[in-house]
Amino acid sequence: MKIHNLTKEEALRTLVTSENGLSEEEAKRRLSEFGFNEIKEAKKKPLYIRFFKQFTHFLALLLWIAAFMSFLSEYLHPGEGMLTLGIAIIAVIFINAGFTFIQEYRAEKALEELKKLLPFYVKVLRDGKEKEIYARDVVHGDVILLSEGDKVPADARLIETSGLRVNNAPLTGESEPVLRRHEAYEGEFIESHNLVFAGTAVVSGSGRAVSFATGMQTEFGRIAHLTGAVEAGLSPLQKEIVKATRVIAVIAAVVGVFFFLLGFLIGRSFWNNFIFAIGITVALIPEGMLPTVTLALAMGSQRMAKRKALIKTLTSVETLGSVTVICTDKTGTLTQNKMAATKVWTIDGGEKARESLLKIAYLCNNARFIEGQYRGDPTEVALLKAARETIGDFKGERIAEIPFDSERKMMTTVYKMQDTRLGRVAEETGYRIQDGKNRASGIMNHASFISFTKGAIEVLMEKSDGILKKGEIVKIDREDIHRVNERMAADGLRVLGIAMRGWDDIPLDMSHENVERGLIIIGLVGIMDPPREEAKEAVSMCKKAGIIPVMITGDHPITAWTIARRIGIIEEDDVHFNTITGRELEKLSLQELEERVEGIKVYARVAPEQKLKIVKALQDKGQFIAMTGDGVNDAPALKRADIGISMGITGTDVAKEASHMILLDDNFATIVKAVKEGRKIYDNIRKFVKYLLSTNSGELWTLFLAPLIGLPIPLLPIHILWINLMTDGLPALALSVEPAETDVMKRPPRDPKESIFAGGLGFFAIWVGLLMAALTLSVQAWSIKTGNSHWQTMVFTVLCLTQLGNALAIRSEKESLCKIGFFSNKAMLGAVLLSFALQMATIYVPFFNPIFKTEPLSFNELMITIGVSSVVFFAVELEKFFRRKQWLKY
Repeated sequence: MKIHNLTKEEALRTLVTSENGLSEEEAKRRLSEFGFNEIKEAKKKPLYIRFFKQFTHFLALLLWIAAFMSFLSEYLHPGEGMLTLGIAIIAVIFINAGFTFIQEYRAEKALEELKKLLPFYVKVLRDGKEKEIYARDVVHGDVILLSEGDKVPADARLIETSGLRVNNAPLTGESEPVLRRHEAYEGEFIESHNLVFAGTAVVSGSGRAVSFATGMQTEFGRIAHLTGAVEAGLSPLQKEIVKATRVIAVIAAVVGVFFFLLGFLIGRSFWNNFIFAIGITVALIPEGMLPTVTLALAMGSQRMAKRKALIKTLTSVETLGSVTVICTDKTGTLTQNKMAATKVWTIDGGEKARESLLKIAYLCNNARFIEGQYRGDPTEVALLKAARETIGDFKGERIAEIPFDSERKMMTTVYKMQDTRLGRVAEETGYRIQDGKNRASGIMNHASFISFTKGAIEVLMEKSDGILKKGEIVKIDREDIHRVNERMAADGLRVLGIAMRGWDDIPLDMSHENVERGLIIIGLVGIMDPPREEAKEAVSMCKKAGIIPVMITGDHPITAWTIARRIGIIEEDDVHFNTITGRELEKLSLQELEERVEGIKVYARVAPEQKLKIVKALQDKGQFIAMTGDGVNDAPALKRADIGISMGITGTDVAKEASHMILLDDNFATIVKAVKEGRKIYDNIRKFVKYLLSTNSGELWTLFLAPLIGLPIPLLPIHILWINLMTDGLPALALSVEPAETDVMKRPPRDPKESIFAGGLGFFAIWVGLLMAALTLSVQAWSIKTGNSHWQTMVFTVLCLTQLGNALAIRSEKESLCKIGFFSNKAMLGAVLLSFALQMATIYVPFFNPIFKTEPLSFNELMITIGVSSVVFFAVELEKFFRRKQWLKY
């Protein structure tokens, strides 16, 4: 028989385990025998093969052909220096391959490290005790504890359920949650109601299950094995870079053909022509742009992770800078999530009534005090702590539970009344059960059942028949309770109502509709959750950056409004209708909401399902939305938002799966820091793209214009390859770690549809390239006219140094180098100094002279090249000055 055909007792015997779970020793033995519970990724190609691929792509093959042609030319016409050129080209191939491989490897490793930052945890029973372990350590026979929002870690047979519903969409494609029960099932395996499968998610309820398949033996693992690995796609920015590189490649090919034909007209040999054309073509293509962009995004993700923001996709890194609205939860994100029950109200008043209410709060609670620590939901921990400090520990025989859910906004537990301490609760409240009805009396005189409920007071009043006053059930004075509720809320307290109901027999129908009715209100509890100290500054920073912060909470509107005022989301000059409740939201059509949505700063008493409506309305108004969430019902809104942000501490596995970014500290300020980092990364990518295009433009114009104005071709293929390799590569990488601009959070968000080449980037590349060419060709013309035999070395050096000057000036979009500080980017300083030293080595180290066809320059000649080259630096600085004064706009 298969596992789903067995009773739970038979299933436990078959898997050699018990309802108390495995022992630690047995779990370790099984882990050693069966291996980790993980889906094995498709084997990556060995590093040596991936390194070898750097020698076989199209551009590398062109260089191999050029090297071969050089050697062949040397063989046919010895003594023309082609052997040296061939060796130099091979050296360039190896250096370029190593450089690109290291970039790609670092980017890959950075992304792998990010995956390790958020391990998937699961609760199991080991030696009869609840324990949290890594999901990869789950073994056959482990008893897994499942609750709302959990991701199922392994294929498992249910042995206990309480309203458990599971979303099997990842496995079957069916999005409708299905009810699960633990009884034996005779039907098909995959359709069995007593099984849960790895990769699926618990939507509601709770249960216990014993694992029977882990890792690649699960249904999910079997499918993964059949389908194999799927390559991750490029982000929009990466695609844009690829597209631009292809356009430049076409231009480079045209230039190569032009020089190949030109060579024949000026009488150069076929070999020289062919090699020169290939060298020019390869050098003008910025093939390093995509690896550099990928590395910048990956390293940026790592920096964000260190600041407690885990980015799941590179696409999210580049789009963070476009966020215009941040819709954030209140509890734990804007507040400290260090809750304390500071006020208790009962209609009687007095210490006895307060103690009775806290006893009920203790019993309608799933938080625990274990090994000196409180564990559980922060709200429940606050209630448990207050109760324990007043009455100590208090236990009863719980026979049922209706878990809290965001739609009902309440939770209920049902207990047997045989426990004398439970009887005392009824006595102290003056509450008695008689004939299945709620009656006021002094003593509980027979065993029965009692339910305790806590939740939003507005909802509790709708479900209640009365309120307890001096042992009598009296009519609810709704206005009086509303006044108390609003007074507490105005102090920034989160308010919960506490109620109870007696039963002479256990209800056969344990649905919330049946159990949560006819309640008797006992009182209210006010819970303080102070705002985070850094929240006010973060909100202020958002507003300066053109980002609208919006609070979405399930709390009372007055509580929400009070906290929003304290941290600056709502200001004194804001209009009165900046707050809306879930009920009001429900009545609005999407079109009506769109008309108001940009003026609403606070959404109170909102159900998670309504977040999706808010996201749609804001997006329809052209806003770019970041939305936070932690529960199962938040998942649709997180997926729909442009940046879905889940909570790393309190968030469910389902929310984390649906989000683009995970807050490892659940802190609103971390979102703002991530936006700042996202803007900085995008700025820096623009800078090195701008740098690479302008330097390539300089090389192109220099080579293209020289013959048109009657000058010899100024550079050799080895010169172009050298410039492309050294001066382009190192400074471009250094630009990717440039500190943030001073105004990075003082300017409005960028349009997500805006091209990276917008804002005058293309125009900048053209005019700077033309300036470089003009300076280089001026030196060439002057040197030739004065009979200087070193003219080619001077031209080669000028073109190199103009690019280094460009790199220094381009570090900021508008600020001068003096203001941002020469030493503020040590990587850039090192890159420029190293590139300068290497260039000097090609001139003054005798070994390199025959390779690069250079000659040592005199001091005066070197000073002339440095002086002419510096013009580019000062020209770019002057352009930034004009832009600061707004005399020049792109």
